[in-house]
Amino acid sequence: MRQRVVRVALTAALVAVVLLAVPLALVIRSSLYAGQRDTLERAALAAAVRVSPDYASGDPVELPAAPAGGRLGLYDPQLRLRAGSGPRAGDTAVRRALGAQVVRGHFGDDLVAAVPVSHAEKVIGVVRASSPAAAVRDRVIAAWTVLAGACTLALTIAVLVARRQARRLAAPLEDLSRHCRAVAAGDLGARAAASSIAEIDQVARTHNEMLHSLTELLRHERDFTSNASHQLRTPLTGLQLTLEAGLAQDDDARLRPALEEALATTRRLHGTVEEVLRLSRSRGLPRPAAPDTPVARLLRETEERWHGLLARDGRRLVSSLGDAPDDVPVAGAPVAEILGILLDNARVHGRGTVHLRVRDLDDALAFDVSDEGTVEDEAASLFDRGHTGDGAGAGIGLALAGDLAVSLGGRLSLTSSHPATFTLLVPVRQNGTVHDETGEGNA
Repeated sequence: MRQRVVRVALTAALVAVVLLAVPLALVIRSSLYAGQRDTLERAALAAAVRVSPDYASGDPVELPAAPAGGRLGLYDPQLRLRAGSGPRAGDTAVRRALGAQVVRGHFGDDLVAAVPVSHAEKVIGVVRASSPAAAVRDRVIAAWTVLAGACTLALTIAVLVARRQARRLAAPLEDLSRHCRAVAAGDLGARAAASSIAEIDQVARTHNEMLHSLTELLRHERDFTSNASHQLRTPLTGLQLTLEAGLAQDDDARLRPALEEALATTRRLHGTVEEVLRLSRSRGLPRPAAPDTPVARLLRETEERWHGLLARDGRRLVSSLGDAPDDVPVAGAPVAEILGILLDNARVHGRGTVHLRVRDLDDALAFDVSDEGTVEDEAASLFDRGHTGDGAGAGIGLALAGDLAVSLGGRLSLTSSHPATFTLLVPVRQNGTVHDETGEGNA
């Protein structure tokens, strides 16, 4: 911004100087030449009144002094120099002055003024005054040099003033930019400072008010999530303990599978609550969860969990590890939660066989969840919180799955509308370094 302000000010000053200096330079040139011609004409007139009509018969002529650096001479009608100094033969200016008119102009290398001398209504001679045009040209160049120096000084002052004003204007905006970067880095308590510029102060006040409102909103949402998660955790723990006690005491083979499934579901729900609570406590982008589950085991547990649910609706679940190594560790709880959301989405909104595939991308694993259905909505709106598609559900699942993917340092996206396919990219740990899908490592 500083350079832009300086450029604008310098351009404005340069335009103003050009619009002023060019006409002024022309006026100076015209004025100096006209002034010199006037001087010559006055000298010639003063000499003409001293010329006696008897000069032709040999009466001496006393001419006044010539202009500084110039010449002054008297010529007879035969164009002969009779007194003073000048060309021995009269030039064009003298011939034209013999026609009873005052002549002034630029003739050859001289500025010339020729005044006729009259007696008894007859021109009896011409007084010619001249000076070198180079002398006037030197004065013009000297005046133009002074003018150029004044213009340069004006532009220099304009640049200095513009730079000072640019610093004054840019400093509050740079402070506001640093404040915004601090807020983006997670410092929600930062506030923009006031400056001496009313418009920028208004922007800073509006920004601070907006940040205060957003901070309060985030605090309320975080508190609600924390409170809800905390309140759910206690009854879930009690339910888990009850189921474990029931399994320890009940030897009925018919109830045992149901109790074990209920206990597993409760544990998964408890893990989901803990993950949501972790997300609510994080500021900015959460740190990726540590890999703790081999991908083969995660795939097997996911298939065991969702095979029966899909089979009740007459649908199949086909999972495959593909070319991915079965011992690559991933963050078990978050990845399982994301896959659960995607599989539930396929169960509710999709149709036909559901496929869960894992692909090896060297520095990441790709989990593809697809079915035989079609996604009609725009891909960009699917992960908006509250978007429900066909109206079923609360519109939170895919948004939560996207947040969980980001918390892992990965990405969740719709890779095909028909058949409907969602792809989860999860970075994997290689040689002590976690790589994201962009190929950049973080220790």
